[in-house]
Amino acid sequence: MSIYAPSDVSAVVCTLNSISSINQCLESLRAARVGELIVVDAHSTDGTREIADALADQVLSDPGTGLGNARNVGIAKSTRALVLNMGSDNVIAPEQLQLMIDDLVKFDVQGVSARTEIAGESYSARGLNAWRKGRFVPGPALIIGTPTLFLGDLLRAHPYDGTARFSDDSELCERWAAQFGARFAISSACVQELGKTSWEEIAVRCRMYGISDHEVYSRGVKSGWPVTRRLQSAAHPLKVDLVEPITRLSPAEAIYAAPFLASFTGMRYFAWAKAALKRG
Repeated sequence: MSIYAPSDVSAVVCTLNSISSINQCLESLRAARVGELIVVDAHSTDGTREIADALADQVLSDPGTGLGNARNVGIAKSTRALVLNMGSDNVIAPEQLQLMIDDLVKFDVQGVSARTEIAGESYSARGLNAWRKGRFVPGPALIIGTPTLFLGDLLRAHPYDGTARFSDDSELCERWAAQFGARFAISSACVQELGKTSWEEIAVRCRMYGISDHEVYSRGVKSGWPVTRRLQSAAHPLKVDLVEPITRLSPAEAIYAAPFLASFTGMRYFAWAKAALKRG
């Protein structure tokens, strides 16, 4: 039996006009019996705030300076032994939360992430699921992304970089690993993600990844990365979004998903280049 239970979890959900999914997200966390439910809202105008007021224990205001800082607002008010960062478009089943908790203990790590799956039979939805299946393999990982479950005291003592707009997960994992040898893992738990299967929404996702790539690379260059480390960073999207997924999928899955994976990788590099040009 795990030393933790869902009642030991503070769930933090950051929102901005999430009316299409926020009710299902928060109700799933209530059904999972988290010990504390905190919403950080960025002045939503579509009814999201009203739903959060009805379902959350605390609803806080996002100052609007980036996702890292928004998460820190909620984390600072959390009180439980574990902190779960959930997207407002994520829905988690009770047994999947317990599986995340069990894997945190089993792998003896400081943080775990859950895999996500999108419902739908469109090519974009199936492409996203193939990408995730090939990229996020349960087991030890250098970097984990939302949904994430961290040791609460550690996260409160060493929170996200409040200046990171989209690279908050990678920055935190790399900093923790360098400072005190923290380790992470991907859980076998699976969380449903609602919507975001159109090509327009996929482009937004790639834009966020591209800006994150630029933020990470810029920080590395300023800190004195050698040429080899810069090349590793430059090749990262190609490696994780195209090469590794294709090699991990079955031959039939790889052939089917290859055009999607190539398009996804290209859009991510385009967003990186655009962010770099914009910021000089």
